[in-house]
Amino acid sequence: MKSTSYYPVILTDDVAGTAAFYIRHFRFQPLFTADWYVHLQSAEDASVNLAILDGQHETIPPAGRGKTSGLILNFEVEDVDAEHARAVDAGLPILLTLRDEAFGQRHFITADPNGVLIDIIRPIPPSAEFAAQFAAEALPR
Repeated sequence: MKSTSYYPVILTDDVAGTAAFYIRHFRFQPLFTADWYVHLQSAEDASVNLAILDGQHETIPPAGRGKTSGLILNFEVEDVDAEHARAVDAGLPILLTLRDEAFGQRHFITADPNGVLIDIIRPIPPSAEFAAQFAAEALPR
């Protein structure tokens, strides 16, 4: 299969509110808006997309309906410290404080109104132990 696009779809009972959250706090813009579905695209990178879907919509098989859970959205950014300060100033919940990880990330975790976790990350050089587990082309520089 040759994919031409890939993006997560968050199932929610509040499509408009969830879309507004990502537009306000993560600089997305709507490309399609209906009361049951919103397709968002990053205002900074057209390859970064996210969709919001009413979790009870008829296009979802009954067994899959509901709200998204067990999901973490990772956003890699250039300045995680500035994004952390912005999140704190905006009153977003900080579920994991800003910190450096030996596996090669400086990050913090917040959540959207549905409880979907959002991990804001800047790759950093990993410890020697973790560096050995990376493919050479995947190591942060």
